[in-house]
Amino acid sequence: MTVVTPTDLLAAIEADLRGNILPFWIKQVANRPARTFHGALSNDLTVDPAVERGALLTSRILWTYAAALRQYGDAAYRAMADLAHEDLMAHYHDAGQGGFYWSIAADGAVLRDRKQVYGQAFAIYALSEYHAATGLRAPLDQAITVFQLLERHAREPAHGGYLEAFARDWSPITDMRLSAVDQNDPKSQNTMLHVMEAYTRLLNVWPDPGLRRALREIVELMLTRIVDARTAHLGLFFTVDWRRTSDRISYGHDIEAAWLLTRAAAALGEPAVTARTEALALRIAEVTLAEGTDTDGAIFNLGDPTGIIDPSKEWWPQAEAVVGFLEAFRISGEARYLAAAAKTWGFIATRLIDRQQGEWFRGVTREGVVNPAFEKVSFWKCPYHNGRLGLEAVARLGMAATAG
Repeated sequence: MTVVTPTDLLAAIEADLRGNILPFWIKQVANRPARTFHGALSNDLTVDPAVERGALLTSRILWTYAAALRQYGDAAYRAMADLAHEDLMAHYHDAGQGGFYWSIAADGAVLRDRKQVYGQAFAIYALSEYHAATGLRAPLDQAITVFQLLERHAREPAHGGYLEAFARDWSPITDMRLSAVDQNDPKSQNTMLHVMEAYTRLLNVWPDPGLRRALREIVELMLTRIVDARTAHLGLFFTVDWRRTSDRISYGHDIEAAWLLTRAAAALGEPAVTARTEALALRIAEVTLAEGTDTDGAIFNLGDPTGIIDPSKEWWPQAEAVVGFLEAFRISGEARYLAAAAKTWGFIATRLIDRQQGEWFRGVTREGVVNPAFEKVSFWKCPYHNGRLGLEAVARLGMAATAG
């Protein structure tokens, strides 16, 4: 068996981050003459100029380059973050009703003016990071304003948590689906997970008591309502009173939630909550390895109580699994979790990184064949998951290498 060292794994992941992912989006996706970004690129880098563009992609670009700027101080990362902030505020911000539109047409006209709570969460996340990286006050104020809007309009008071979506004026709507593949239920794990992520980052830079209470409630709901204590899997969709409406398992969300929960607990600074989330993170890592990981180290897309129902391998579960296994390694000190992270990274390096055109392919079949229907850049395909993997690896493996 090959011995995995934190130093070697860090070198490989950071080389991909700085030599592949971050340069790709600067060179291929920034549309500087229009002061925006291309909304879609094929695997051969053909731009689709007519495609719908989403606030989600811009928010995720903003977060990625703000976080990279904070880590490395590179002027090119600052320029990219500045462009993303400009794009987010100029094209997606609703100055009248507050918050951010879901999407715009190719000509910049507002296309879907709904207030998707998932999208608002990513705006908070990105704006908080941009403030942390630059010291600018305006992005922090913008993030705080969106937090206050969510607490006023989206928080569901009877049972806790946040409803999925609203009309432009924050009035109720009947179709709250995040995407065409999602169920039309009032609450979801995915939205709750990323509101938690956003509030965690905002609390790091704005230690407000009301925000702290809101984050504490989210963590408790994640631990008691969304995570199934019997299986350590997260439910996907719920009624208002938290009755589960799907038995499907998203292994990528499971392992992503594992480390985002420990991150939230760290922000709260409550030892009892930290102990609960760390115990859960280890259990999720074990279940993911046992049920959701292929022999090549890749994470399967979907399962249910009968087993794997979608064996394909998209880019984002692989990125989240590396971080989740590294978190299990941090908590336990057990080398097998470092080995699991390295094995998943090996799959990424072999099957997902595009050595010709750059960045990562969005997904492959179980056998590793690239899905030709998937684009390199799209409404959902972004630098957030794999960029964050790189940045988390720098922090986690850097400390491990120093300790070793």
